[in-house]
Amino acid sequence: MNSPGDLITHCGGCHCQRVRFEVQAPSQLVVYDCNCSICKMVAYQHLIVRAEAFRLLTGSESLGSYRFNTGAAQHLFCAVCGIKSYYAPRSHPDGISVNARCLDAGTVGQLTVLPFDGQHWEASQQQVFTPR
Repeated sequence: MNSPGDLITHCGGCHCQRVRFEVQAPSQLVVYDCNCSICKMVAYQHLIVRAEAFRLLTGSESLGSYRFNTGAAQHLFCAVCGIKSYYAPRSHPDGISVNARCLDAGTVGQLTVLPFDGQHWEASQQQVFTPR
């Protein structure tokens, strides 16, 4: 049995399953519910991890990219089904934000969702989003 802090492999992907990934994270996840203009619209739940904890398995050829505002974040999405299952966030340029809603069932033991005030990103970003 894993302790809450032990890293396990979670798998996930987009709706059509062309984009598939795995991520190393605890079974008890803390994710952030951001209210910025894009996250609010797509109900994104941020699981921030270090880049080396993430591995894209399939679908790189199916990825589209979208940038807005500062252009620092690279919002990746499946160009076939439109789902944004992960992206490179502005808050952690050397990390990955995985959409916890895109994780396969069966490995998440507990999910704690914390609010994040993305409408005031600059003031809010330093108080949370610590990658695991």
